[in-house]
Amino acid sequence: MSSRVLLFDLDGTLTDSRPGIVRCFRHALESLERPCPPDDVLASFIGPPLRGAFATLLDSSDPALIDAAVARYRARLSSTGLYENQVYDGVPEMLERSKPMASALFIVTAKLTVFAERVVRHFGLDHHFAAIYGSELDGRFEEKADLVAHVLAIRRIPSEAAIMIGDRAVDIRAARANGIRAVGVLWGYGSERELVDTGVDELCVAPGDMASCLARIATLPGRSPLSR
Repeated sequence: MSSRVLLFDLDGTLTDSRPGIVRCFRHALESLERPCPPDDVLASFIGPPLRGAFATLLDSSDPALIDAAVARYRARLSSTGLYENQVYDGVPEMLERSKPMASALFIVTAKLTVFAERVVRHFGLDHHFAAIYGSELDGRFEEKADLVAHVLAIRRIPSEAAIMIGDRAVDIRAARANGIRAVGVLWGYGSERELVDTGVDELCVAPGDMASCLARIATLPGRSPLSR
């Protein structure tokens, strides 16, 4: 077994959560009687920190207003939105093929840990992962780079052994900030240009291509962490 450790994003990488997340954004904005942009605009906020997304959508830096929107979003997500979601075709097989190529697989997501755990259990993916790491209700680890740093530290994972796998620029930036390699997946919500411009090491077109991407990335030298 390889000493490599794989850090998988969740939304847009393992599951297509767009329908539920977009409806939760819309619910939060409409319940606050604020203008709501089209679904494609709302979908562009999948991945980055939630409070930052609402600051932009509300055009406000008012903490009370942002917190109210976050609370409404999470209430609908907890009751309904989590399950307006599906696993991408080929992902279970991708995870099975990835396990012999790594010493451990983890989920590292901006989603609240409690929500991520529910989604992963609901879809029967939990047995693939050593642990699931996400953000916390008190705001800790909303920034993906901080979360990746936390996982590397508490799991004592050398940066040269870790690979981040995700679909958005925030995933690639988090990897680069921590000196680890990154695979960008093209079946999620980020564009190829977004991933390339952020400095991704490998692009993966489909889940069935992941093994070959991991084999190629293993031949690359380690990265040095970027200053944040």
